[in-house]
Amino acid sequence: MDKRSFSTPVDLHDIAVTDSFWRQEMELVRQAVIPYQWEALNDRVEGAAPSWCLHNFRAAAKLMRRKKAEGAAFKPPVYDPSRRFNALPADPSQADEDTFYGYVFQDSDFSKWIEAVGYSLAQHPDPALEALADGAIDLVCAAQDDTGYLDTHYIVNGMDQAFTNLKDNHELYCLGHLVEAAVSYYQGTGKDKLLKAACRFADYVDERFGPEEGKMRGYPGHEITEMALLRLYEVTGEEKYRRLACFFLDERGATPNYFELEGRRRAEREGKPFKPADYSYYQAHKPVREQEEIVGHAVRAMYLCSGMADAARLNRDEALLDACRRLWRSTVREKMYITGGVGGTAHGEAFSFPFDLPNGLAYSESCAAIGLAFFARRMLEIEPKAEYGDVMELALYNTVLAGMALDGKSFFYVNPLSVNPEACRRDARFEHVKPVRQKWFGCACCPPNIARIVSSVGAYAWTRSDTTLYTHLYLGGSVRFKGLALELTTGMPWSGDGKAVVHAEAPISCTLAFRLPGWSDGAQVACPGKQTEIRNGYCYLSGAWREGDEIALRFPMRARLRVADARVREDAGKAALTRGPIVYCLEQADNGPDLHLARLSPEALGAACEHVEVLDGKIGGHPVKLLRAPGKRLVQKEGGALYTDYEAPVFRDAALTFIPYFTWANRGEGEMDVWVRTV
Repeated sequence: MDKRSFSTPVDLHDIAVTDSFWRQEMELVRQAVIPYQWEALNDRVEGAAPSWCLHNFRAAAKLMRRKKAEGAAFKPPVYDPSRRFNALPADPSQADEDTFYGYVFQDSDFSKWIEAVGYSLAQHPDPALEALADGAIDLVCAAQDDTGYLDTHYIVNGMDQAFTNLKDNHELYCLGHLVEAAVSYYQGTGKDKLLKAACRFADYVDERFGPEEGKMRGYPGHEITEMALLRLYEVTGEEKYRRLACFFLDERGATPNYFELEGRRRAEREGKPFKPADYSYYQAHKPVREQEEIVGHAVRAMYLCSGMADAARLNRDEALLDACRRLWRSTVREKMYITGGVGGTAHGEAFSFPFDLPNGLAYSESCAAIGLAFFARRMLEIEPKAEYGDVMELALYNTVLAGMALDGKSFFYVNPLSVNPEACRRDARFEHVKPVRQKWFGCACCPPNIARIVSSVGAYAWTRSDTTLYTHLYLGGSVRFKGLALELTTGMPWSGDGKAVVHAEAPISCTLAFRLPGWSDGAQVACPGKQTEIRNGYCYLSGAWREGDEIALRFPMRARLRVADARVREDAGKAALTRGPIVYCLEQADNGPDLHLARLSPEALGAACEHVEVLDGKIGGHPVKLLRAPGKRLVQKEGGALYTDYEAPVFRDAALTFIPYFTWANRGEGEMDVWVRTV
């Protein structure tokens, strides 16, 4: 493994995103989503499911104050497993201030919110927001036990049973998100109060877990801790965090299986029969270096792969990198939706078997697409290959953005590729699918996750090594690197043409590398007088860069009909319309009901789809480009028998309007389809 090719994200302080598309998304998060989510975390959004997140921190902080005041006389709560889910009051204002409510992982909602705040403040200083965040951090730190332990579920309900259910109770997952938040806020503001609290919790975990005699040999049930600890190691230089992360990775799936041992001990303690679980759901069915197929809960799997990739890079571990490559291929070649979503079944929010990609029953959780972007960027850091950048771009522009309404005030947890609202209401198989976005969720992992990745999108656009600046995503803006500033002008995602201009006070010798998008035929990156090399889908330009040097970006962008592998049974005889990185769909608002009767003729695609329009200037506040194409609709017979003898189908001409997938469900409830039958 050649360490010279490794790269890391560019510091967000060295990035300015100015283009009309992503800057608008980032401003939406800053001005609307972050304040809205703060209200949601405080249970103040009318009609939305309560979060209970900050309520729980207040309850834990109150208990910690009592503990300090009473000293040796303090009697800590004793954990009762039956109170894992306490009965929820109908009105949050009537909640018992000493009781933990909601899911065991509720602490992580705060962490994801503060992580987004940190990224936002790095690029847009905001004293009022920073003061609000500082107050929230004070509350969270006040809830921390003097041992360093910080998980409100056990602090409030009884720490005597902490770390006894790693498989299901998410303490290490909450640690992971706390670390990610603390690092983001420290890098964004320079303030380290939360970072010190996260380090104290990580130190406590390090004292309890490891291969040494007397330590626990467990690992997280829900991964993220691994990549978070490795990030903490890179920020602090503390070797123990790297060792702990690698221990969790190495121990996962080892024999004897820790989750089974843990479950047997818990069953004996509670006087209940032991019920073995499917450990592939947790990616703990075999050691990570031996895993070949991506399986189990999709978000957990993507977070695990991200941690594996980080460890492979930092340790130069070829075996671990080979496992990452295998799991990447399993994901994108067998189990990924054309929208960049992953997770085909609601049963366990999980990956299904290869090529099983149902459209209407898709799970495709927003968090899972975000996890795929995490994984892709980390693979890019190890080996810059266009396929990783293509998938990262696909997920970001489609499933990730589809998870949030264009006004930032409602969200999708699940991102289907076909929706019939009547089925959502009347068929229990579709109960996970919502035809309109929701204000909030009791299990609210997705909304703050979207906020944090949109706020940090610049870190996905560019990475840097000692000698090379890599451009992976084409965002209008500027990035600083080795004494130069690269200013990028682009029309993405609606136009593939653009340019990059170098600004430098003195000549700078380095390499600038640009991804050649897989969706563009004849993509070109050119700069006269520079040494040029094409490698793994990147164009490398090397030489001495001077003020005003200009790189021309020519990425021809046309409407394309895409078909699925024949083994994807659901999509046989259908096609999806794409243009550049954007996947398009039919929506009832433009095309009327019964979208399943629509047909698209590949012969009619040509020039008709090349004409790109703007629908009334906006959809839900976001300028978008639409595609219109001549198509047909199957003529239905009125009345008659349910089944009849075959007759040649009759079609009538119909104009079909396609909208970007990420904009669907912003104009009321209605049908939607990504895949359209062809004639």
